[in-house]
Amino acid sequence: MTTMSPEIDTIKKAEYPEVVNVWEASVRATHHFLREEDIEYFKPLILNTYLDAVELRCVRNHEKRIIGFLGVAEDNLEMLFIHPEYRGQGIGKLLLDYSIDHLNVTKVDVNEQNEQAVGFYKHYGFYMIDRSELDSSGKPYPTLHMQLKK
Repeated sequence: MTTMSPEIDTIKKAEYPEVVNVWEASVRATHHFLREEDIEYFKPLILNTYLDAVELRCVRNHEKRIIGFLGVAEDNLEMLFIHPEYRGQGIGKLLLDYSIDHLNVTKVDVNEQNEQAVGFYKHYGFYMIDRSELDSSGKPYPTLHMQLKK
């Protein structure tokens, strides 16, 4: 097993389809509560709208392929997704630390049903400040609004 010391990198617009592939693989591995039509609904929105609305950073493997990414708008972590083949290797922590230290993240919204993500953010010092019955698209997926302890 080779140990990697991944670096944080920027993402070019031409790489958006690769980012969406990582998002989809990650969602299919972790968001079991989503229906197929929800995944198909979000894919073009992410590709054509959401990625342009955030500051993006990624981690690449030794072949320079994107294996995890984050998106930040203002002080809110809008997205953090790791390809399932690379989960459990500290990439999420690396990206989260970077977002806090360099992009001033203090808040994150998490699907309540994504218990692994809720636990991940709690572990790193986020706590729930509010809850919404619907997600930001108005879909019936309760969302926890979390904030970083100072």
